Amino acid sequence: MNAFAESDRRVVITGMGILSSAGIGCEEFWNNLSTGVSGVKPLELLNGSACPGDIGGEVSGFNKSTIKKQFFTEKEQRKSLKVMCREIQLGAASALMAAEHSGLILEETNSQRIGIDFGAGLMCSPPDDLQDGCFNCTDENGFHYDQWGTDGISKMDPLWLLRYLPNMPACHIAIFLDARGPSNSLTEDEASANLAMSEACRIILRGSADVMLTGSTGTFVHPVRSMHSALHDTLAANEGEPASRSRPFDASRTGIVPAEGACTLVLEEEEHAKARGATIYGRILGTGASCAVYKTSPRTGNIELATSNAIKTALAKASLSPEEIGHINANGRGSIVEDLAEAKGIHDALGAYGAEVPVTAIKSFTGNSGAGCGAQELAASLLGLQQGVVPYTLNYQTPDADCKLNVVAGELLKTDNKTFINVNTTRIGQSSAVVIQGA
Repeated sequence: MNAFAESDRRVVITGMGILSSAGIGCEEFWNNLSTGVSGVKPLELLNGSACPGDIGGEVSGFNKSTIKKQFFTEKEQRKSLKVMCREIQLGAASALMAAEHSGLILEETNSQRIGIDFGAGLMCSPPDDLQDGCFNCTDENGFHYDQWGTDGISKMDPLWLLRYLPNMPACHIAIFLDARGPSNSLTEDEASANLAMSEACRIILRGSADVMLTGSTGTFVHPVRSMHSALHDTLAANEGEPASRSRPFDASRTGIVPAEGACTLVLEEEEHAKARGATIYGRILGTGASCAVYKTSPRTGNIELATSNAIKTALAKASLSPEEIGHINANGRGSIVEDLAEAKGIHDALGAYGAEVPVTAIKSFTGNSGAGCGAQELAASLLGLQQGVVPYTLNYQTPDADCKLNVVAGELLKTDNKTFINVNTTRIGQSSAVVIQGA
């Protein structure tokens, strides 16, 4: 079923809330992207990260001195901070920003018609949250698993689990905004934001809500998550200036740069948005998703096939041909093998146009925040199209002859074509894509 073609309702974007290493809020974020200011720098807020050289993409403006003063200003919001880890805080704060940016007056909007669909990564507690319980089950003979239920768990904070559940961003956002409509959470790493957006669109298209807040939050700089990334990914080599480390699709790329971030978009049924005089930043034309298994090449083949499938599906749902796309905002992790696999997926999906369509990769500015990346990248394209340009890829200097992509580099690309694809793919081959038309 093609919900986009069969419904007489249309979905538009009326608000954006951005918390990125490259800037907080639409203005700062776009100013940095348009002037080449990277968010990759020495880490200051997080201790014990496994990031090489303690370099990563940190939302430095979201800290102890600003969280309560700038982002959670109401008493009930501040009380909830004790059961919110940093990723949850980032996600909830981005939603509050998006709601404000949209001009949505909650008191004048039917709360039963406002829903939440949010993406998140796996949330890990720091080791010191577990140490008292573990020590209480340990003696000179080692750790005793059979004692955990009696002696270990009793030393845990009763509220511990609530701080790290990936469905909690949606829960807190719903409470803060009194959003009583449909609610769901998705955990698919980089693919999360587009998947959440796709589901949110369908909720609006079938008439179950008029407004949906959707987006994602995530981190790879958290001490435990950065260790996971160091084990499973190739991290950018500890060399050169921090800002030059994230080099998607460049021939000299060496790996991903861990980061954190969150972004929320306000999706709205078009007539509902027009009736309240909302500013429309873009229209969602189609979405696609794929989880692929390529038996003869289980890593790169999965990424290539999933990327192609997701893009083809999104184009079909939007009833568009490849040549009608103005640019692609690519996943661009910066990994040698994964960027090549993504490039092959783009070529497979778009045919000959795959070598011509302009491609940009925002992780060159922000680093890779895992689940938190997709909505940030989509917002970057929307903000650029407001100025009639496509944002460029930072640090792209030497084309990779194997990728054969038309990467936007060096300066903003002027464009009259406001239709683009935002695509994100995980390292194991889960891909999501959204076709957007900027207003």
